Amino acid sequence: MPWDVNDYPNSLKNFDPLLRKKTIEIANALLANGYEDDRAIPIAISQAKEWLKDASKEEKENFDKKRKPKKSDQHDTSSANPKLLDNAVEVFYEENHWVVKTKEAKRASDTFDKKTAAIDRAHEIAANKESNVIIYKKDGSRQN
Repeated sequence: MPWDVNDYPNSLKNFDPLLRKKTIEIANALLANGYEDDRAIPIAISQAKEWLKDASKEEKENFDKKRKPKKSDQHDTSSANPKLLDNAVEVFYEENHWVVKTKEAKRASDTFDKKTAAIDRAHEIAANKESNVIIYKKDGSRQN
């Protein structure tokens, strides 16, 4: 069920209004892409918090001025693939970076200079989608 700023999950009630707005926007997009409510909410919360942490003051101000999300908003469903939701999150070394990518996804979620940062992010993603993490060594062999 889509949400708006007047009707949203109880888990968002104590959020800063900007964080709540971003979470609703992301959650509604996930719902449009076939995610179930109970999976869309934690993923949206995590992504919204990440956005809020990384966004510049100008990005935050622009988003705050943007119209509020509505239940009837249309979302691009061409890029998301709910079939990947249960797939493991992999960490591997490629082109001088540690890559975090859901198995069988077309593109990486993130890249990092340090393996520990990549592993931390992979665990965060996997926890949100209730899947597991597969870690590889720099030589491509699987880490135990």
